[in-house]
Amino acid sequence: MTSTEQTSGADRRRWIALAIVMTAAFMDLVDVTIVNIAIPSIQRDEGASFSQIQWITAGYALAFAAGLITGGRLGDIHGRRRLFLLGVGGFTLASALCGFAVDPAMLVTARVLQGGMAAMMVPQVLSIVHATFPAHERGKVFGLFGAVVGLGAVSGPLLGALLTEWNLFGLQWRPIFLINLPVGIAAVLLGRRFITESRAPRALKLDLVGVALVTLGLLMLLYPLTRGRELGWPLWGHLLMAGSLPVFAALVAYERRKAARDGSPLVELSLFRVRSFAAGIAVQTVFGVALGVFFLVWTLYMQIGLGWSVLRAGLTGVPFSLAVSTGAAMSVQFLVPRFGRKVLQTGALTMGLGVLLYLWESDRYGLAIASWQMALPLVVMGAGMGLIVAPLTDAVLSEVPREHAGSASGLINTVQQMGNALGLGLVSVVFFGQIADRLTPAQVGPAFVNAFEYALWWVAGVMGVIFLLMSALPKRPAQHVEGASEPAEERELVEV
Repeated sequence: MTSTEQTSGADRRRWIALAIVMTAAFMDLVDVTIVNIAIPSIQRDEGASFSQIQWITAGYALAFAAGLITGGRLGDIHGRRRLFLLGVGGFTLASALCGFAVDPAMLVTARVLQGGMAAMMVPQVLSIVHATFPAHERGKVFGLFGAVVGLGAVSGPLLGALLTEWNLFGLQWRPIFLINLPVGIAAVLLGRRFITESRAPRALKLDLVGVALVTLGLLMLLYPLTRGRELGWPLWGHLLMAGSLPVFAALVAYERRKAARDGSPLVELSLFRVRSFAAGIAVQTVFGVALGVFFLVWTLYMQIGLGWSVLRAGLTGVPFSLAVSTGAAMSVQFLVPRFGRKVLQTGALTMGLGVLLYLWESDRYGLAIASWQMALPLVVMGAGMGLIVAPLTDAVLSEVPREHAGSASGLINTVQQMGNALGLGLVSVVFFGQIADRLTPAQVGPAFVNAFEYALWWVAGVMGVIFLLMSALPKRPAQHVEGASEPAEERELVEV
């Protein structure tokens, strides 16, 4: 076969291949939310420090962010199926190392490895879909992908709560990682049989210097943020954070020269001349910061501050997840086609309103707050988030030249993960920074409630910034990028 359409039309196995890559994407989505809900149990059972708690999540996000663009480029060069299977296999191995970690340090290391493997696996999902399905079928496929995202948001916290609460075989929190083993093994075995290999015939070279500069700059910025409070904010930490700025400046200069020299930079800087894309990248980054801060401090507030069980905390989050899924479906199918950018701005204001409602209820009820009293602010926040997350990518990509759509998509995912990692690092400042080093049991609850409320003010402020940034997005985002037909020469399939 010489064309994608002929291959996918004749090969019914493509739907099995879709199920495999969607399952892998679901595994990654669930892994993020499932770990958040179990963090207090890990901290209690393993005696992890607050900085180690942050690195269990921030280490994953940082490795994921730093490797996303590289993972996508490696798939173009060496084959998307090959990189997907390598990523799934590595992710499964890292999950086993997480599940059998003997101390917090090993768990943090395994989580970093897991994030790196996810960065190889996840970029291949949409690339395999593009290579396997003709343009006229992709609308249905991306609708299924949206359903998978919603299902991951709903099931992750609840599944994590149940697995931790059940304490299967006396393994405490460990099954939240070990559950990936049978799923990952099945994905590798079935993927070898049913996924068709594809690669870009004009694959660009891998920019190793760019990868090194991105990783170095992020580590110099995030490591001091995460460990600064615990170490007493030493001078070297401030110097590292300041030094990250010239590293990022060097990255920009190098990428500009590399683009002129051989046309294969890690970051396509010309994209930032598109106003809507530059604004969208800023929105994605800042939104990632807000989510990174909120989800970690919310979990710590409920389980350590309020003393709730992991199951109660997981069930409390169900209205939020359902509202996200509902808002996402409404925004894409009905609202954005009619109202455009106003839907995303309404989402930012709605989410900010939900945060303020949560602040009011937390201040009013204190330690006596009940799950049902949290339902209203969580539904408002979830609805607002749903209005943002589903249509944002199309809005950001709508004015990007079609030939750069793939690079732009990878960059969007990367900066959101970078923002998430930055938000997790800022938890040291906006949450733990409000809690004294030594607390009596009676002081823990009030201290965590006060720190949670302080962090919520930050989140509310960030949502206001996002609202302003959204004014630079196009009024009527085009939604044609993912479903567009490509020239036949854009990719070359290799049947295996």
